[in-house]
Amino acid sequence: MDINKLREFVKFMEENNLSELEIEDKDIKVKLKKNIGSSVNNSNLSLTPPSSPPTHSEKEIKKHASNLVEIKAPMVGTFYRAPAPDAAPFVEVGDSIKNGDTLCIIEAMKLMNEIKSDVKGKIKEILVENAEPVEYGQVLFLVEPA
Repeated sequence: MDINKLREFVKFMEENNLSELEIEDKDIKVKLKKNIGSSVNNSNLSLTPPSSPPTHSEKEIKKHASNLVEIKAPMVGTFYRAPAPDAAPFVEVGDSIKNGDTLCIIEAMKLMNEIKSDVKGKIKEILVENAEPVEYGQVLFLVEPA
């Protein structure tokens, strides 16, 4: 990552009054943290490789999603593909789904929230691994509408 890109991130933090910013790309993870009571120029910059490579970059998702519907996480939590550890997953790639079908569970604050389909179609891709943390708005599934 070049220094000009880092300067853009620092400027973005300053313009939006952010004290912390974390960005993860294919092969690099950048965490910028503003020291309290100091200027942005003295920010703590940390360049480290991500602990595990992301499954898909945003560019890949957009490239594939031209005719596909993205099903996104409605909350922050832990993604589960099946109702129990020893149970079969709710859906697999290639499965046909309809409105109201349960696709996964997101555990948030010890509550298990079933995520249901709001589209009829076929599962083309599952973008999250079982028991992986997910963020609000993160794309979970790509569906080819029927």
